[in-house]
Amino acid sequence: MPWRSSDATLTKRVILVTGTPCVGKTSTAKALAEKLKAAYVNLTELAQRKNLTVGTDEERGSLVVDEKRMKREIRKLVDATDTDIVIDGHYAASVVPKTQCTHVFVLRRDPAELRELMRKSGFPDKKMYENLASEILDVCLVEAISAQGKERTCELNVTGETVNQIVGRIVDVLSGREECRVGIVDWLGKLEREGLLDEYLRI
Repeated sequence: MPWRSSDATLTKRVILVTGTPCVGKTSTAKALAEKLKAAYVNLTELAQRKNLTVGTDEERGSLVVDEKRMKREIRKLVDATDTDIVIDGHYAASVVPKTQCTHVFVLRRDPAELRELMRKSGFPDKKMYENLASEILDVCLVEAISAQGKERTCELNVTGETVNQIVGRIVDVLSGREECRVGIVDWLGKLEREGLLDEYLRI
């Protein structure tokens, strides 16, 4: 049975996969879309393809997205798509209209593991510690709940898990075999208890 919202006309699932850079969003979202036979949308690629940017953040080396135009583009894309859709991006919750979103999966990863992944990806220290601070301070989770509501938001601790394991857990949530929850990690408290907060939170 397809997911149904209180709006009887909305029968397809629009699933957001979000989280801090290097947490595993893109690999997970692509594999999930393949598993569900759903359409896949990467917001960075969409912004570039449709020229939905207003410039470049030179300091961070990233594109600055025009969120209003992105939101309009996403609305049109969802309306025109008949299948389930998986949308991948750390700001996905902010640009997908609430009336169209059915689930938001916020991937969380232990800061120690995340730091190693960022180093392997070649992040400069400034960018790495900015993103670690975002993970430690729950930025993506708070944004998801604020934009889409707690009832749609599912937080997953994916520390040490493979893409297939993460996808399996998401499918379990979608099918009701695993509970959709928030508030499952406390990296700030963990690092404080371990005496490592100053090492990881440097901004």
